[in-house]
Amino acid sequence: MTRKMSLLGVSTYLLLFAALSYKVAADGLVNEEVKRTVDLSTHLAKITADILLSNQGDSAVQTFTLAVEPDQAPHLAYIGASVKGDEDEDGNLELRQTTIHGQSGVFYKVQLPSSLAGGAKLRVKVEMVLSHVLKPFPTHITQAERQLVVFQGNHYLYSPYPTRSQTTRVRLASKTAESYTKLGSPSKNDEVIEYGPFRDVAPFSEDAMKIHYENNTPFLTISSITRTIEVSHWGNIAVEETIDLRHTGAYLKGPFSRYDYQRQSDSGISSVKSFKTILPASAQDVYYRDEIGNISTSHLQVLEDSVEVEVRPRFPLFGGWKTHYIIGYNLPSYEYLYTLGDQYALKMRLVDHVYDDQVIDSLTVKLILPEGARNIHVDTPYPIDRMPDQLHYTYLDTFGRPVLVATKTNLVEHHIQDVVVHYTFNKILMLQEPLLVVGAFYILFFTVIIYVRLDFAITKDPAAEVRMKVASITEQVLTLVNKRLGLYRHMDEVVNRYKQSRDTGALNSGRKTLEADHRTLTNDITSLQARLKTEGSDLADKVGEVQKLDGQVKELVCRSCQEAERLVAGKVKKEAYIDSDKTLASKRQELVSRIDSLLDAL
Repeated sequence: MTRKMSLLGVSTYLLLFAALSYKVAADGLVNEEVKRTVDLSTHLAKITADILLSNQGDSAVQTFTLAVEPDQAPHLAYIGASVKGDEDEDGNLELRQTTIHGQSGVFYKVQLPSSLAGGAKLRVKVEMVLSHVLKPFPTHITQAERQLVVFQGNHYLYSPYPTRSQTTRVRLASKTAESYTKLGSPSKNDEVIEYGPFRDVAPFSEDAMKIHYENNTPFLTISSITRTIEVSHWGNIAVEETIDLRHTGAYLKGPFSRYDYQRQSDSGISSVKSFKTILPASAQDVYYRDEIGNISTSHLQVLEDSVEVEVRPRFPLFGGWKTHYIIGYNLPSYEYLYTLGDQYALKMRLVDHVYDDQVIDSLTVKLILPEGARNIHVDTPYPIDRMPDQLHYTYLDTFGRPVLVATKTNLVEHHIQDVVVHYTFNKILMLQEPLLVVGAFYILFFTVIIYVRLDFAITKDPAAEVRMKVASITEQVLTLVNKRLGLYRHMDEVVNRYKQSRDTGALNSGRKTLEADHRTLTNDITSLQARLKTEGSDLADKVGEVQKLDGQVKELVCRSCQEAERLVAGKVKKEAYIDSDKTLASKRQELVSRIDSLLDAL
């Protein structure tokens, strides 16, 4: 009885396994011919398979399944499938992740553009990009050594369908290959190793491929990048990227010699001196800096269809070394922002080109929309992780700008695609910021007017009123004294013109004008001095000293005029006149300096 139950269990298991196998192959699909290329010339593994898919079943099929090995699945950054169109253009196919019971790995169901009838064939192109699959070996090298890496993969196409014929071509980064597996007696020609053809390969076949070769290409990895996009309806889109970059190649062993690095061209051959970042053609006001400040070793070149920035860190990057920097620029909004009434659509790249063959471990995108944006909807070309929306406050904001936050891991150049953000915005809100500015200035001026014109004191302060009166009188005294000193300078000009023209009438007219104006100003200052005495201010005495000194200055001006008359009349020689004029000018300057000192005291 026990034996019968045991046989029944085995039979059930075999039937279940046959049913699961039939579920995969029931559609009758066969890989008639597979041409597989494994590109290992960079720090990424780019696998391309050209598959001639044949339907050997009786019914038409709408989909087929792609498979990724369990060991490679964690490193899978991108997978895509396409078919050749009528004009030799690739038509991308839709992929959806699925599962196959009893099989390990990652599986994708691919939707065909049209039904594949029984007996029909279709050529499909499959692309995969694997990141961090090339391992440095040895893991530590000196500055003078070259970098060797190990790739471990599969000789066969990992597929749920049987394969009639398959070839695999591996492209290396150099001619130097320390070792590689010899399945099927492969041939090696320079950087290319060719395996196959392999005949009648069973579904889900695996055979370990291991290649140890020299690869000195830049092993750069963006550990994290935060891309902030701030949209303004006033015509500008500001983009800023904060990047943490590290060299993921073999670690540098021993010291670093700057002398050898600059003297020998092959010193630190696997290090990274610089790389090129490609920005949109309309990028303006580009900046590149770090915590220290602007990095002036960078270069910018404006091309017809792009802007190239040569990013050169402050030091070369060796294995295990890392750097942090910020790059930003402005874009005109009319190239990326579309509007129809209150409906807006922003079409921009979720991630942009940082360097060739880039790989990004972690991406965070912050999209800051204008204040008042609502009914926000995001269309992405591939799945992303949406975080809770945030609010961002900047100049003249009241209730904050909505911020869309999205994250994604393990990105490569194939992810440089456009994302479309739809939202509604009432254009009346465009007046919010100008009205806020106008209102703020209006309140400021109104407050100043009220503060100046109204007296908020509870009681009168006689001492303060006296100080204000004294300050007003003193200000008038200073103005009148300066005017009086100006009369003397004007009289000097009259005397100089008299010495040249010998016009006695002009001299006498200037003298009369001086006397009249001087008398008027002196009387006004005397009356102000009396008011200072009435207020009990000790500044009245200093004003009296100014008056005395001014009388002496006037006397010297009159003497200077008389000496000029004697010179013109020929009563004194020119040399004697020059000496006398210098003496008078010196005394006058001394008196004016004393008057200035008293004015400063006032």
